[in-house]
Amino acid sequence: MVNSAPWVVHKFGGSSVADADCFRRVAEILESQAPGPLGVVLSACRGVTDGLLKLVELAERQDEGYRAELGKLRARHATIAETLLRPESARLFLAGFDRDCHDIEGILHTVRLTRAAARNVTDLIAGYGELWSTKLFHRYFEERGGRPGAVKWVDARTVLVVEWGSLGPAVQWTESHERLAALVPKGFEGTLIITGFVASDRRGVQTTLGRNGSDFSGSIFGALLEAREIHIWTDVDGVLSADPRRVPDATVIDSLSYNEAMELAYFGAKVIHPQTMAPAVGSDIPIWIRNTFAPEKPGTLICAKPDSALPVKGITTIEKVALINLEGAGMIGVPGTAHRLFGALREEGISVILISQGSSEHSICCAIPQEQATRAAAVVRDAFARELKEGQIQSVDVDPDLAILAIVGDGMAGTPGIAGKVFGALGVAGVNVRAIAQGASERNISVVIDGRDATKALRAAHAGFYLSPHTLSIGIIGPGTVGRVLLAQLASQAARLREKFKVDLRIRGIMASKRMLLSDTGVNLSRWREDFEQDAVEANLEKFIEHVRVDYLPHTVIIDCTASEAIGRKYAEWLGRGMHIVTPNKKANSSELSYYRSLHEARRSSGAHYLYETTVGAGLPVIQTLRDLRDTGDEIISIEGIFSGTLAYLFNVYDGRTAFSDIVKDAKQRGYTEPDPRDDLSGMDVARKLIILGREMGLELEMADVKVESLVPEGLESGSIEEFLAKLPRHDGTMRDRLEGARSRGKVLRYVGRLTADGKATVGLVELDAKHAFANIALTDNVVRYETRRYCDNPLIVQGPGAGPEVTAGGVFADLLRLAAYLGARL
Repeated sequence: MVNSAPWVVHKFGGSSVADADCFRRVAEILESQAPGPLGVVLSACRGVTDGLLKLVELAERQDEGYRAELGKLRARHATIAETLLRPESARLFLAGFDRDCHDIEGILHTVRLTRAAARNVTDLIAGYGELWSTKLFHRYFEERGGRPGAVKWVDARTVLVVEWGSLGPAVQWTESHERLAALVPKGFEGTLIITGFVASDRRGVQTTLGRNGSDFSGSIFGALLEAREIHIWTDVDGVLSADPRRVPDATVIDSLSYNEAMELAYFGAKVIHPQTMAPAVGSDIPIWIRNTFAPEKPGTLICAKPDSALPVKGITTIEKVALINLEGAGMIGVPGTAHRLFGALREEGISVILISQGSSEHSICCAIPQEQATRAAAVVRDAFARELKEGQIQSVDVDPDLAILAIVGDGMAGTPGIAGKVFGALGVAGVNVRAIAQGASERNISVVIDGRDATKALRAAHAGFYLSPHTLSIGIIGPGTVGRVLLAQLASQAARLREKFKVDLRIRGIMASKRMLLSDTGVNLSRWREDFEQDAVEANLEKFIEHVRVDYLPHTVIIDCTASEAIGRKYAEWLGRGMHIVTPNKKANSSELSYYRSLHEARRSSGAHYLYETTVGAGLPVIQTLRDLRDTGDEIISIEGIFSGTLAYLFNVYDGRTAFSDIVKDAKQRGYTEPDPRDDLSGMDVARKLIILGREMGLELEMADVKVESLVPEGLESGSIEEFLAKLPRHDGTMRDRLEGARSRGKVLRYVGRLTADGKATVGLVELDAKHAFANIALTDNVVRYETRRYCDNPLIVQGPGAGPEVTAGGVFADLLRLAAYLGARL
């Protein structure tokens, strides 16, 4: 075809021409193309081909319902025509449609009488969908006048000549070229609207190109027109790295080679059928896979030499597979065994999907479709009956219910570590590999696995190649005072961490006491409150954990921002399952010693990480400092300090002019106290911190070993929080007397915890000199004093804010980043 500008062929699938709006969208896409001749191949409107085949089935069953079904097809096309076309044009289109319906009814009447439809009859009926869609679109596009040049309708039956053989329809290129040249004049600069799917044989009898026939038509006409490129328009953004219904993180592949596309298509990926590509491949025409509903997106380019940095392009599976295994010492060194095996299967028409043989030649196995397994086993046993009888072959086994996982990419060739990454990902996910196959081209690694593990294996392998190895699946329990601030901090830094350090902190669940928000791809942190209000479901801890812990993401992290003992009791189980935990919740580490030990046994056995720096001192490095001292060989003599930011605040502010009870209420409103202030005033919060530090020192402390002075007045230990706050003012006088007594002796009141190397632990209100280090701190500061063998004359002091949601959340965030570093991130 001689033209001033090269042809570009566009093929639109059934979803792209489903209704009137879709027709408009297709027209707009074509009008936006650069000047030059266009070939436009259309499928039937979505579902119409199936509807036409249903007519034949009904007629074969002598079910006169085919007439009503044909009426439905007519009504659907009438709606589109009357919406898009001028009245006279719509009338003419429907007049032609009615003539077609009359012809179809005549054919179906014959089918009903004979109760059988020959293949050419079925082909004739099935091809009407493309005739209708293209005739309708031809009228519509011509009326719009949005592109220069003529708009010409081309009935592919008058151009394409094919002959069906064992490999499907074979294009008769010479005849087809001649027919197209006679139909389209040289120098044609307009638009051809071409019927997809249909063709004729050499006798002039209508036939079809089979399923995916319209894509095949697009490729054929691309070759006939010597097109510069072919665009296949569908309802997805391009070729995806995996099935998005099974792998939520599947991404659009930027470009594929022809060979990669064929490998993926063979293994079941929804790319484009290999046969469909053949004409374009033969003429070296690039193929674009584009989204009709998002034409601004670039799509996927399939060409001879793609420019892509991805070593692996796609990961897919074939399921419902069985493995035939032939095994025996008599096979070793004997030529022709494989020939006999595959010859026997070929004679029975059994398709072999994959072959695997060890270098010892002791066994050979092949994967076949499961529905053929029983027949295949009988055929192979029959073929090797003598060897089985004489013991040269020990067994012919059939393993059903398997699947094949295929990893495809030209970039795998010569790249060390690809196979290791595949098997490493499957191993971590707990997927057993039954057989392995890889061609010398290294373009494909295929493994046979248990069918039940197919989705898990697909997700694990995909994560290994397409996700950052530092992707953390995170569930946050307790979006309250600390949790909501942590979410805000994560929202402010997530993009930076992802872009700069490849750390993907993916919040996949947020759970409060009564409701929870779950997300497969990650909660939108900029609007999590709104989504929580609209989409949260009833809280269920077990379902929450199962959602967050998925096999296709490398690491699972639970962040517990509650003060719940019940949640803390789950830590050992979670750690034992390999889940990492970050928490400011003190309950687990200060529980009975036996449970504390079980936590760390679970952590060690599974290799999980357990980070709890914020259980003492909020964001201050209190625990880390203690660990550093001990790990470097220092000897701890004592630790003492003001461990409660709440109590630090209360006694820094309390000067007798404002009632102590009012200061407590103010501290609660500022978020300085636990949800129940009695947890602070009782001294139990400080006691728990001493237990945590003592156990870090190697002491076997229990709560009963800590001598605690409670500031909760007698009689107010129980009851609601509101009742406690209402009755607390009655006891202001007692606290005022203690303050005045200390002042009279030149002292100040501070609530101090003290722990010695021999296990003596005390918590209580003490009087200190006005010049003491603990007497001169900021309002909510924690101050911790370490007396050690190295720091004996001048003890080491860690001081800073020890209460408040900002610093506590910051400490939790720092632990989370520390975890990411432990897992290999370079921060």
